[in-house]
Parts: sequence; structure tokens; C-alpha cells
Amino acid sequence: MANAGKNAMNNPQTEKDSWKDVEKLLDKSSHEEALELLRRKDSQGEHAETWKLAGDAKLGLARSSDAAKPKSLYRQARSHYYRALKINPGSKPSRSALDTLLNEMQNRGISETTIPPLFKDGTPTFIGLVVIPVAFLMLLAGIKYAMADESGELAGDVEMTITWTDANGNDHIGTITISLDDSNTPIHAKNFRLHVEQGNYDSTIFHRLVDNFMIQGGDIEHKSGGGGYAAEYFGYCQSGGAVEPAEDCPEQTNWKVPAEFGEPHDAGVIAAARSGDENSAGSQFYLVDTTGAATLNGQYTAFGFAHSGTIDGVETTGIAVIDAISQVQCGGVNDPTCRDPPSMPSDPDAGSQETAKAVHTVTLVEAKLVDEQGGILSWFGL
Repeated sequence: MANAGKNAMNNPQTEKDSWKDVEKLLDKSSHEEALELLRRKDSQGEHAETWKLAGDAKLGLARSSDAAKPKSLYRQARSHYYRALKINPGSKPSRSALDTLLNEMQNRGISETTIPPLFKDGTPTFIGLVVIPVAFLMLLAGIKYAMADESGELAGDVEMTITWTDANGNDHIGTITISLDDSNTPIHAKNFRLHVEQGNYDSTIFHRLVDNFMIQGGDIEHKSGGGGYAAEYFGYCQSGGAVEPAEDCPEQTNWKVPAEFGEPHDAGVIAAARSGDENSAGSQFYLVDTTGAATLNGQYTAFGFAHSGTIDGVETTGIAVIDAISQVQCGGVNDPTCRDPPSMPSDPDAGSQETAKAVHTVTLVEAKLVDEQGGILSWFGL
């Protein structure tokens, strides 16, 4: 698990040793292990070499991917190399790695971004002819929106205050501060902020805690894992066991949030729990611990990143707080920490099923909006 406090890289020798260990893992094609080591040693992404090696790992994953078109991994590698050069513009290894990557992407027909080209040889493409007028209208609308004094839209990070008791019987109070991904998951970000603003999460519990996986809460309806609904109507209504698009949905308890899949389940991510239907998210969420939850990619919506936190007043990373909470003492299983029973699949759908319960309740005392601090969703996931 991640250690509390600042980055593990606190002296030049430690940095060199850590990067050598990462290079050895990359030489063995252990790309995921290399990324995990980088997360532990430089959780804030402060060093150019960290970003360069993260780019090497993502490129290795892209080349070895079973997917027919691992385009996102190539683009993530490109983003990491650019970040390395932003920190250290004179880095020849980073520049060389980026040039090699861009050539490979060009040869494979992979664009640097997911946005199709608007111009070719100075002439607008078909997409350009469609998009450019629309973009101009959107720009005008955006200017008008920005100038409005009363837009009504919420913004900012979310800070949670949480209390728990560790396996030794010691009480703790901590905070987790989360940045929300408005660009890729605007509906989930809005829904979460609205619940926070309305005070719906205050005094709720984390009803499911699984060491080496995640901690889950946000059941504002039953406080047990079997309920929750959207803070605003987003056009999806639950009727019986089905969730369908509908113009009207009289009962708020049936309001649901449509899926916005795409962002990876890296350590520190906050994601939306749901039932069997992919568009059935409501108010429940889960925070992923150090282990990560890559098996949930493309199945659940990751919509933010826990970038910082505190434990008993001491500043640390958001991941460190999640890890500490996930290791609370558990009852009902032959294990010192909480885990799902063997018969339960490791996914957030299982929140209302019989799970191992913490001996002492983990309480979300308060969630509130604060000034934006986090920036990117997750340095090792973009």
C-alpha cells in the first residue's frame, strides 16, 4: 500500500535506484508492474524521468495489447512524453522517445488526438466543413455563457471528511479531496457536485470495504448499499428492472445517470457504482485503492481522481487515505481486513449483496465543494 506523506523519491540516490528498478521491469516487459512502481515512488508525477518511463510503459502496453487498435495507449504514451519534456525541455531521451513514438503512430495511421483532422493540405475536410460552423456557434454560446452572472452551474473539487477506526482500535479522521473530470464525464461530475451541494452524502457510510480493491459508499437512500438515485433528471428512468430513456420520470428515486465509459480505473480514481444496467448509476460511488481496478475499465464510469488528503491532520495523498480505510478490521470472515466472499464477483454491482462488514462503521461525515486544486484526472492514466 502507498505510504503516507510526500513522494518516496526524496533524494537523488533514491530516484536513480527507483528508475533503475523501473527500467529492469520494462526490460522484462513487465509494463503494469513498472507503472505501479512509478505510482508508489512518485505519486505526484514531479520528475521528468517518471513521465518518460511512464510513456515507455504505456508504449510497451500498446505494442503488446490484445486489442485490435490500442490507440488510446499510444496517445497516453505521447501525453507522458510531452509532460516529461515540459518538466525538462532539454531531455534528449524524452525527445528521442517522442520522435520514435510519433513516427510509429504515423506509420500505423494513429492520429495524435481522437479529434479527426479538420484540414488537409490547407483545404477543409468533410468533417471540417461540418464541425467548423458548429464550433463557431458553440464558441459564441460559450462566451455568452461565461458572461452570465447566474449560470447556476457548480464547479470545484470535492472534499470529503471521513472517520474510521483502524484494526488496532485507534480512531482516525481524515479528508480526501477529489478533482472531477468535467471534460470526459460531465454528467457524472455534475451529478456528484449536486449531491454534495445538497448535503446528500453527509452522515452516510462506506458500506463496502474491500482491501486491495476499493471502498464504496454513497447510498443516500438506504445507507446499506441497496439504493441511490441521481440528483437531477438526466433523461434516464428506471422502471422495474429496466432503465430506459424517457422524457418524464415522476419518482426521483428512479432517476439514473447514463454511462460515460472511457477513463481508466487507476489507483485513486472515483467511479460510479451501478446495478446490472450500464445506465443505472445514481448516487453510489467507489474509490479505488493502490491496487487499481483495471478489470472494470469500459464497464463502469470513472469520473475523477483523489489527488490529496489528510490523516489526523497530516497531509498525504488521496490514495494513502483510501488505502488506510480499506484496511480496517473486518468481521464475519477469517481475514483481518474486509474482502468479498469467494462467491461474489469483484465488481461494484455487488454492493447490496452479503459482504464482509467492518467492525467499526466508516462514516462520511461531510462532503463539500472547495476551490479546484487537482488539475488532471490521474497522472498515470492520461
